[in-house]
Amino acid sequence: MENRNINRIRVVLAEQNRTNKWLAEKLGVGEVTVSRWVNNLQQPRVEVFVEIADLLKVDIRDLFEPTIRKK
Repeated sequence: MENRNINRIRVVLAEQNRTNKWLAEKLGVGEVTVSRWVNNLQQPRVEVFVEIADLLKVDIRDLFEPTIRKK
C-alpha cells in the first residue's frame, strides 16, 4: 500500500509558527502522538481533527490534502 499524505497538520502548524509541542500540550496528548500525525504515520480521530481546527482557527478542510475525484 502506498504511503500517502492525508493531512496537512504540519503545514498549518508551520504557517502559524506553532510547534508539535504546543499542539500536544493543548490537546493533552504526547509529542510522539502529534509527531505521528504530522508525519502521516497515523491519523487523529475525527473529533480530534475538529479540535485541532478549532485551536488553529481554520476550516477543518484546511487540515486535509485535496483529493481528485474520478468521474
